[in-house]
This record gives sequence, structure tokens and C-alpha cells, in this order.
Amino acid sequence: MNPIYDPYLPLGILLLLAIGLGLAIIFLNGILGPKRMSKEKSTPFECGNDPGTNPRQRFDVKFYLTALFFIIFDVEVVFLFPWAVLYREQLLAGNGWFFFAEMVFFLGILTVGLAYVWKRGALDWE
Repeated sequence: MNPIYDPYLPLGILLLLAIGLGLAIIFLNGILGPKRMSKEKSTPFECGNDPGTNPRQRFDVKFYLTALFFIIFDVEVVFLFPWAVLYREQLLAGNGWFFFAEMVFFLGILTVGLAYVWKRGALDWE
């Protein structure tokens, strides 16, 4: 065997065992598991109670917009953390102003986006 692949051999064996065990459990469940359907098994479970409302009810678009805005600005924070960690290192290397300008530009774009959303009234709940 090639010595380059030696460190990856245990990982490959573990991966094959995990996939094989998962497939074996699914296969045995299909063969040995009960196959009787009843009314209780076919109804959706809702905290131990019978479902009270139609699960296909419509939500207001404002909920989707709020979720979308949360994702957008959450991604902003995800990009902000590594920048904050590396800023001191870049400052000592002499790239501090360029590194700072990049983040100000990024935050400026997101601020313009927030101002646009605010101006369009997407944040109003009335």
C-alpha cells in the first residue's frame, strides 16, 4: 500500500463501517418491523393532543421577511467575527488600514441595504 494513504486508512474503514451499519439497521427495520397502519399512526403528532388547526394555514409575508433579514444580518456577524480576530495581527503586519477599510466598505454596503429596507417600510408591522 502507498505510504501516502496510510494515515487515511483508519478513517476510510470507520466511514465504511458507519455506512454499512446504517444501511444494515434500515434494512433490518424494514424486514423485522411491524407493518400494521392505524389511525393513530397516520395522524400527525402535536404535543400529545389531536391537531387543532389545518397545518396548511397561511402566514403573513412579514414573518418571512423578518426571517430573511435575520439571515442576512446574521451572515454579517459571521463575517465580522473572523475579521475582529485577525485585525490585530494585520495591524502589526502593516496592513491594518487596508483591512479596516475592507470591513468599513462591507458594513457600508449592509448599512445601505438596511436603510433601503427601512425606507421601503419592510420593517413596519402595521
